[in-house]
Amino acid sequence: MCGRYAATKDPAALIDEFAAVDLTEGRIRADHNVAPTKDVPTVVQRHPRDADGAVLEDEPTVRSLRMMRWGLVPFWAKDPGVGSKMINTRAETAKEKPSFKKAVSARRCLVPADGWYEWRRDGKEKQPFFMTGPGDGSLAFAGIWETWRPKDDRDADPLITFSVLTTDSVGRLADIHHRMPLLMPREKWDTWLDPDLPDVTDLLVPPPADLVDTIELRPVSSLVNSVRNNGPQLLDRVEPVVESALFDAPNS
Repeated sequence: MCGRYAATKDPAALIDEFAAVDLTEGRIRADHNVAPTKDVPTVVQRHPRDADGAVLEDEPTVRSLRMMRWGLVPFWAKDPGVGSKMINTRAETAKEKPSFKKAVSARRCLVPADGWYEWRRDGKEKQPFFMTGPGDGSLAFAGIWETWRPKDDRDADPLITFSVLTTDSVGRLADIHHRMPLLMPREKWDTWLDPDLPDVTDLLVPPPADLVDTIELRPVSSLVNSVRNNGPQLLDRVEPVVESALFDAPNS
């Protein structure tokens, strides 16, 4: 699963990396401990709309950075609080579940991240890890999103929310946790974001081993256990509770 991650890049870096325009209205802030219900930057690709809100399907799509709240709230939900239970969506069943199938076919996004946190239990101890890629590039989680308004006030500002797709862990990641975010390789970004492509079954699979092999499994401080803690110190490598070659960085 994915219940916590880090997203610290500034808008200029994300705009360049994802070839997107910035529609976040200056709301992006570096966050070393992203937790559910926070508003964070995502990447979407949509056809423009006219002044009345109608989709201009003959116009080229536009890729943009947009702020969304983590925790999917389906359009039919009575209460937005349901989003706290929908932070993750299983890729294997997303196409069949009523809460997710429409979003999988029509409302997909990428969630830029420096990496994600997971906890590995060793006896009575739980060691937090930060899983991060090589260099300065972002990891891109596959996500789906929805727009919600209260039924008694359709003129209210919309609540835009998302869920991170997850899949079976691959390689050494399975020794930390049996689930992981669905990482979308860069060469698949265009396909995943294409709003005119309803069937992405081929992309709802665990990431390739060559991508996973580049990921560092970094033991980090238990400070990350509390959502109140934030800052770059959360990403610092620490001595693990239990020594193991599993904790080495790739190719070290």
